[in-house]
Amino acid sequence: MSIVGEIVTETFNYDEGRQVTVYVPPAPPEAIVFAGDGQLIAPWGETLAAANLPPTMIVGVHRVVDETLRLHEYSPKFDPERFAAHERFFVEDVGAWVRSRFSVHLPAARTAVLGVSAGGELALAIGLRHPDRYGAIFAASPGAGYQPPDVMPRSLPRTYLVAGTQEPFFLENATRWADALRAANVDVVLCERAAGHDAAMWRAEFPLMVAWAFGKTTRLE
Repeated sequence: MSIVGEIVTETFNYDEGRQVTVYVPPAPPEAIVFAGDGQLIAPWGETLAAANLPPTMIVGVHRVVDETLRLHEYSPKFDPERFAAHERFFVEDVGAWVRSRFSVHLPAARTAVLGVSAGGELALAIGLRHPDRYGAIFAASPGAGYQPPDVMPRSLPRTYLVAGTQEPFFLENATRWADALRAANVDVVLCERAAGHDAAMWRAEFPLMVAWAFGKTTRLE
């Protein structure tokens, strides 16, 4: 069997046309990761293909070009109405499309939400608001627009955070979240890497996140 997966891109009516790119593994998915900044993250499936990991689908919702609008979609702090609209699209519309288009129906324990930088805020916000859908949060170098609430929800996903020692602002944000989640008795990993605000570091960390959340493969080749 080939270890190379397939890339599928679909355009939705949301926001006058928003694309979603999906990495479809060569074997039936045993785990699924939903992510913002989809045009960046969906191709990371290649980093999983050569690793000893369960076949994992990546569903990447594309970001807007305008950075201000991206921040407004990814953090509930700035424009709650726009965030809520994007949240419905991300959670409900895209989730339903994946179930229909790919016949993938996985429980929360096999589902994660991923984000990098401002997308890390999105992953944390979505994960905290929908623990029934996402059993794990992967947040790399999260921004500070969305911060731990004073009162944490009772049910919270396991969380894997990573940031670089050369990006102190983002490392501080990741540490703040790790401390708050641990205080709420959440299973948390916080990794510090010798890196800056770097997509190469996030991509390299991704297989470690998947292994932590979903384990090694048990398939016989």
